[in-house]
Formats: sequence, structure tokens, C-alpha cells
Amino acid sequence: MTADSAAGGASSPGLSPLANDHRNPGMPLDVAMFEGHAVNRSAAERRAASLGARRSVKKDYQAAWLINAIRCIDLTTLAGDDTADRVRRLCAKARQPLASHIVEGLGIAELRLTTGAVCVYPTMVGHAAKALQGSGIPVASVATGFPAGLMPLNLRLEEIRYAVAEGADEIDIVITREHVLTGNWSALYDEVAAMREACGPAHLKAILATGDLQTLRNVYAASMVSMQAGADFIKTSTGKEGVNATLPVSLVMVRALRDYLDATGHRIGFKPAGGMKSAKDALNWQFLMNEEMGRDWLEPHLFRLGASSMLGDIERQLEHHVTGRYSSASHLALA
Repeated sequence: MTADSAAGGASSPGLSPLANDHRNPGMPLDVAMFEGHAVNRSAAERRAASLGARRSVKKDYQAAWLINAIRCIDLTTLAGDDTADRVRRLCAKARQPLASHIVEGLGIAELRLTTGAVCVYPTMVGHAAKALQGSGIPVASVATGFPAGLMPLNLRLEEIRYAVAEGADEIDIVITREHVLTGNWSALYDEVAAMREACGPAHLKAILATGDLQTLRNVYAASMVSMQAGADFIKTSTGKEGVNATLPVSLVMVRALRDYLDATGHRIGFKPAGGMKSAKDALNWQFLMNEEMGRDWLEPHLFRLGASSMLGDIERQLEHHVTGRYSSASHLALA
């Protein structure tokens, strides 16, 4: 297996993957782009169910898809007991996501494989930035009162500025769900636009917390407003809701970013997050992006997987591909 077959080329060292695309400049709020937009839930569920049922990749092909998934993972720790040591261990795993014997067996040493980013709380950004220095791996930080987002706006904006000052390259903000549930689109637009401005050079990933939005029509509208306000990525979930990333919700969001691309010419990234734990999940979400958006959306500057435990299962599957046997969970380094 070659590096090219595994990933189609990697980002340049020392450069955030998101830097490969021009920033989304946003546009004035245009409710005509989403109000009255019908979403057929049954059709979305059928389409999503077909992704894993009709497709199967095996052997070298499956290994290549899984290697590409690693390139797109935002390796994440968002626990109340996070420490500097835990963040440093996570960053070491991001630098070397696969054990050396697996890399050698796959023949991908020249790929210099890393994860897409490391995602932490704002107070952990400094530790992550120091641990990742020189690696080219960006630091992503949640902000704006994550996960509920129910803080005064001025405090949420200050949290963004703090994280950027600490060294964050990407900011994962949470929107106010009330604005969506009450149809207050101008308030949502103004909020996201202010957050985008506070990010400065850091890229903004807007978390919609889709499990709280009640309808797929709301998911589509919130996606469109966030992109109009300048979001560089739209993201499904905080990982703290009762329902996190699902394929039907992801399909609706991906269709929204495709419609935005058609209307404006600007490419927006997509990040499912929360509840994704297996190598099979990594495959299914890549199938979705490939079929709905094309090969370009299998690159870290347009697609991320918000996960941590998923990497462990991917590494286990790749070791099986190389050695023909599964190791115990304790054999491989934890993220």
C-alpha cells in the first residue's frame, strides 16, 4: 500500500489543514435560502441506511479508507478531569496515531500520518500547542460556554479570544438553540457573525447541537444561517446531547452545504461528532461525504470526525489487516 493510495496526498507540514481552502466570507442573511425548505425525514433515513447496507470495502481498500479517516480525526478530550499530562498524551497519540509495527506493515512510513487536529477546552490549549509545536497538527478549542452555550454573549466572545491567544487554530463554537427553536434567525446570524469576528485568523466550526433542534427542517435552517454568518465548518453535536451525530442529520447538513456551495461558490467543511466509536462509523461517514460531495470532501480541510475512542478501533482493525489477528485492547496505546 502506498501513501497516495491511502490518502491522496497529505497537507504540508506546519500548515493547518484548513488553510488549504479560502475562508468563507459569509453573506447577508437571506431567509429565502432556507425558509420553506422541506425535508423528507423518511427519505433521509432511507438514504442514510443505504450507505452501510449497499457498500462494502475489504482488505487493502478498507485499510486505505481507515488510514484516511485517521487524517480527518479531531482527536478529542473534553472531560472535567482533564490535566496537562492527559493532553500531552493525547498530543503524542495525534503525532503517532498508529503503532510503529502497523505503519511498517502498511508501508506508509513516508506518509507521516497524523490526526487532523487535537481538540481540547480553552484552558488546555496552551498545553496542546506546546506539545504539538513543529508537528503541523492544529489545535482546536471548544468555546462559547460549551456545551450548553448559555452564557452572556460578551463572555462567550471573550472565551474565543482567550483560546485564540493561547494558540488555538480552530474554534468550535456552540450556537444558542433557542434562536433556532423560536425561528429568530437574525439573532442566530448576528451571534455567529460576532463569534466569527472574535476568532480572527482562527477558523470557526459551528456546533448546531442537532439533537436539541427537534426537526430536520431546523437542522437545515441552522446550517444555512451559520454558513451565511461566516462559519468555515458546520458540526453536528457537542457530544453531550442525548442524541449526537446520526447519518440522517448529517445528510441534511451536507445537502445544506452543497446548496450553499451552489449559491455562493464557497466550500464549507463538515464535522460529525459524538457517539461515533467504531471503524465502521468512520467508513460510513466517509461514504456519505464521497457520494454527496465528492473526493475533495475526504480531506482534512473539508471533513473532520470528532472522536477519540474511534481511533482505538481503527488501529485495532489495521493491526488485524497487517498481522491477521486481533490484539487485546490493552496492547495498543490509548488516545
